[in-house]
Amino acid sequence: MIAQKVLFLVLDGISDRPCDVLDGRTPLAAARTPVLDRLAAEGVCGIMDSIAPGIRPGSDTSHLALLGYPPQEYYTGRGPLEAEGTGIRMTAGMIGFRCNFAATDAEGRVTDRRAGRISGTAPLAEAIRDGVDLSPLGVGFRFESGAGHRAALALAGSGLGDKVSSNDPKRDGVRPPAIRPCTDDPEDRKTAEACNEFIRQSHDILSRHPMNVRRMEEGLAPGNLLLIRGAGKMGAFPQFSSRYGLSGSVISAATLIAGIGKVVGLEHIPVPGTTGSVDSDLDAKVKAALAELDRKDFVLLNIKGADEAGHDGRGIQKRDFIEVIDAALEPLLDLGDTLLVVCADHSTPCSIKDHSADPVPVVIRGPGVRTDRVARFDEVSCAEGGLHRIRGRDLMPIALDLINKSHKYGA
Repeated sequence: MIAQKVLFLVLDGISDRPCDVLDGRTPLAAARTPVLDRLAAEGVCGIMDSIAPGIRPGSDTSHLALLGYPPQEYYTGRGPLEAEGTGIRMTAGMIGFRCNFAATDAEGRVTDRRAGRISGTAPLAEAIRDGVDLSPLGVGFRFESGAGHRAALALAGSGLGDKVSSNDPKRDGVRPPAIRPCTDDPEDRKTAEACNEFIRQSHDILSRHPMNVRRMEEGLAPGNLLLIRGAGKMGAFPQFSSRYGLSGSVISAATLIAGIGKVVGLEHIPVPGTTGSVDSDLDAKVKAALAELDRKDFVLLNIKGADEAGHDGRGIQKRDFIEVIDAALEPLLDLGDTLLVVCADHSTPCSIKDHSADPVPVVIRGPGVRTDRVARFDEVSCAEGGLHRIRGRDLMPIALDLINKSHKYGA
């Protein structure tokens, strides 16, 4: 029997390093994961460098690699992908940025780069769209809120460049710097000027907005400043269907992952109740993925909450959420004609609260897959599996071969 469908399950940031609070185990190794362990026992396992050994992957570059789009060829910056994921229709030449709603004090110092992980920011985004005017600079803009504290900005107009800095100070307690052109090119200078004007006007609007006034009265961090980074010029991406001969969907509450799927031609499937955090409705996500497999050849399902716990340095919370993930995955055990690929996109160690270059575990399970002796899905156990050590860009060719859609190299 040969699998007819492919499900890529990306457990975002689930991989880690040994944690002191978990007696030297990783959150994945410390978690009780009977479903993932059964998948490991029924499949072929390995470890994977999303980009290459020693290279710290971003969520953007890693997902491009997993889908078979080498970031060295296709990546122009996170901004355009994030913007597309929020619903902004990016066209060639537009400049995209990822944004955070952040909190500042009366002296303009950043007090929380994520504004207390603010959510429900659609009213703030609407006020910015209604109140900011960049037309005197000859620049148009689109701005949309994303999941949680995230948002995206796109600039449109003639003579815009994408080689500009960020106003994100990367730490609290300091004033954000002005955005600067990184070259002497007039196009980059124009973009930097437009960004600084956008930040100035939006800050005035956000500081007075009733939602932020109310948050301050309640002792919560206001989302009164936008931190802008990840500038990139929208490029061209070969479509997934023409590249692989497969129809596909993407299911992710993270606007970045939704955007990556959309730019390569995967249909984004919104799922009510999913947040991209530890409070996400994972049962609804899995149910939606199974429904998509009934009408599509390929589904990319991203589950993100463990990554957030890693960024916050919460090893116990990460372990506990991994167990929640595992319970939600039980319906996947009944997949018959589907090739199931389970992996992380990168490691997010609690000890450094950021991505690392540590390889991540991967298992491929389905009809015709040669199994190995691995019986646990974790960073160390999977290293003993039959896949050995692969790169992210290897996954699609391996999957295509296992569903008999690869092409012979040579006669």
